[in-house]
Amino acid sequence: MGQQQTSDRKKDHIDLAFKSALSNQDSRFYYEPLFSGHPSEELTPVPFVGKTMQAPIWISSMTGGTKEASIINKNLAKACGQFGLGMGLGSCRIIIDDNEYLSDFQLRKFALDAPLYANLGIAQLETLFKEQKEYLIAELIKKTETDGLIIHVNPLQEWLQPEGDIINFSPIDTIKKTIDLNIKVIVKEVGQGFGPESLRALMKLPLAAIDFGAHGGTNFSKLEMHRSQPIKQDAFDKIASWGHSAAEMVGFHNCLLEELQQESNHNDIIISGGVQDFMDGFFLINKSQANAVYGQASAFLKYARGDYEVLEDYTKLQINGLKLANTYLKIRP
Repeated sequence: MGQQQTSDRKKDHIDLAFKSALSNQDSRFYYEPLFSGHPSEELTPVPFVGKTMQAPIWISSMTGGTKEASIINKNLAKACGQFGLGMGLGSCRIIIDDNEYLSDFQLRKFALDAPLYANLGIAQLETLFKEQKEYLIAELIKKTETDGLIIHVNPLQEWLQPEGDIINFSPIDTIKKTIDLNIKVIVKEVGQGFGPESLRALMKLPLAAIDFGAHGGTNFSKLEMHRSQPIKQDAFDKIASWGHSAAEMVGFHNCLLEELQQESNHNDIIISGGVQDFMDGFFLINKSQANAVYGQASAFLKYARGDYEVLEDYTKLQINGLKLANTYLKIRP
C-alpha cells in the first residue's frame, strides 16, 4: 500500500470517526476479541424437525396468489436451498380445493432438501374437520411437496378482520386432531405470541416444533384493525398490545422445560417475532435451553422482491454475521 493510499485511508478514518460514534453499546453481550482469528469455517449444522439446517435461520411464512408473491416465494426458497435454511409457506388456504395458484406454492425444486412446511389457519382446519374433509390436509402436503403443516393460531386476527372467520372450538383440540392425522405439525402464533399456559399445553404435544410468532414483529391484529371501520379501530385499538415478546417467551419456555421435565416432548422451537437480524437471533437462540432456530419474515421479504442476487447477498451477510458473533461474543448472564 503506497503512502498516499495510506494517508487517504487515515483521513477517511478521522472523518468517519465523528460519524461512527455510538451513544450506547449492546449490553446483551461481552465482546472477547483475544481468543480467535477471523472465522473461516462454516456454521455448525443444526438438526431441526428431522432434517439438517446449515444455519439456524427460519424464513417465516409469507404469502401467495399474486404475481409478486410468486417471485418472492421462489427467491426465498432458492435461498433456503442454497444456504440450508428452513421455510414456512404463506397461508395455503387459496389452494386447498383450487389449484389456480398452486405453482406459487410448489417450491421444493428451489428449496432442495431444506425443511419446507405448508401452512393453514386454525379456522380453516376447524372447517375441514367439521365438513369431514380433513383428507385435503394430506393432499395439500403432497401437492406442495412439503414436510408437514404449520398451523397458525390467530384468534385476534380473525376477530378483528372485517371478513374474518369465527373460531368455534378450542384451538388446542383442533391441533390434537391434526396431529392424529399422522403428519408433522408446527404450531405458531401470528404476532402476539403464546402465554405460559398455552406454551405448557403445546409442549406436552408431539409437535415437530413450536413457532413463537411473538409480539414485536408484524402484528397481524393491528394490520387487520387498519382495514376496519374507524369506530372499531377506536374500540379495539389496545388489543394490538396484547401478547408476549420473543425474549419473554424464551424465559417462559426455559422455566417450563425445567418444570415439566419428562412431561415435555422437548419440541424444537422457532424463535420469531421482532427478530430483526443475526444479533437478535444469536442472542435468543443462545438464551434458549431448547433446540432452537430463529425466524425472520419482513427482513427477508424486503430483499426478495426483485433479483435473487440481492437476497443472496443479504443472506450471506446474515450468515457471516452469525459467524462473527459465534467467534467474538459471549452472552451476559
